[in-house]
Amino acid sequence: MPSASLPRLATFLKTAGPGLVVMLADTDVGSLITAAQSGARWGYSLLLLQILLIPILYVVQELTVRLGTATGRGHGELIREHYGPAWAWISYGGLVVAGIGAIVTEFSGIAGIGDLFGVPRLVSLGLPALLLLGLVLTGSYRRVERVAIVVGLFELVFIGLAIAARPNVGEIVTSFAHMPLGDGQYRVLIAANIGAVIMPWMIFYQQSAIVDKGLGWDHARNSRLDTLVGAVISQCVMGAILIAAAATIGKAGQGTKNGLETVGDLAGAFTPALGPWLGQAVFGVGIIAAAFVALNVVALALAWGFGDVTGKAHSLEQSPREAPAFYGAFALVVVAGAVAVQLVPNLVALNIAVEVMNALLLPLALGLLILLATRALPEGKRVDGAYKWVVYAVSGVTIAFALVGVLDAVGLL
Repeated sequence: MPSASLPRLATFLKTAGPGLVVMLADTDVGSLITAAQSGARWGYSLLLLQILLIPILYVVQELTVRLGTATGRGHGELIREHYGPAWAWISYGGLVVAGIGAIVTEFSGIAGIGDLFGVPRLVSLGLPALLLLGLVLTGSYRRVERVAIVVGLFELVFIGLAIAARPNVGEIVTSFAHMPLGDGQYRVLIAANIGAVIMPWMIFYQQSAIVDKGLGWDHARNSRLDTLVGAVISQCVMGAILIAAAATIGKAGQGTKNGLETVGDLAGAFTPALGPWLGQAVFGVGIIAAAFVALNVVALALAWGFGDVTGKAHSLEQSPREAPAFYGAFALVVVAGAVAVQLVPNLVALNIAVEVMNALLLPLALGLLILLATRALPEGKRVDGAYKWVVYAVSGVTIAFALVGVLDAVGLL
């Protein structure tokens, strides 16, 4: 590597983190199960959507980079400042709805893995909750970020699982030309996949993480690269789980009408290639890693968001004594999520419903994000010119597809 490149790499590595962490959290339990259900039910035909979502995901999260580095303020705080407390609370309400659904699905995924190996739920739910509370209540932002990245990279096992499933490349390419858009159930999964990739808590988390890490406008370029790398990794993992499920359970589009019913069904997709024990173990590692990172990100997004809209202290660089409301909100959602999972009967159905709900929240989340990015920043930093119209077009098309799927889900189409 040329010596001139080493300082740039060092600078990037110091800046990187918020984008990568939020993207690793994006491939949470709900997202992975949605992708797996897509493969089990429709073969490879939804893989093209995962590819198309890479630039869409980047465009959305780049706006949070722009806002965070330019203002040094969290998302909810900017909404409160520019549009008043009512809109700040409305936005936070959407975050709470999406966040509660995500927290429950993450714990449900961990519990499902525990059930596969006969681990009592008191242990499978209690242990990760205690580890998460210990990490956040006793650590700094950088420590929390490093642990999240190390744990989250275990999600890359899904790429290995996809290779082990030996998918037919010819069938994958052919599937791109056969997308049954006239089928309502197919459109529901389009909405679910969009909702699984673009979620309100990602916007709140990344902007606040940038602020907590102390990144400014001079870090914006590296923060954008961090976001792009994370978006590619995120969608590679989503694509991998879809391919693995399609090549096994789905049999290239010949799966059962309902696809997956339980986490055990999904784990079973990998037993032909790796054997029953190793397949379940590798799958379990990936799911637990995804769930742990997402729990951390979603709970922090809710805690940061609460601080934004109330004006109370909210930083990982402050102690629990200095920011009691922030740490209290974090602890509350973690503990409540673990307890609530005891009441969840069907993990797969729950996950699909949560992702469709995320799609329904897109107009609110993206609308306020775009308003801030185009109007709340000074000249030279705001979104304008041709790129503004790219943002409008990408967001409009994404919302339209998402809402059509939502209407299908509730039986209005």
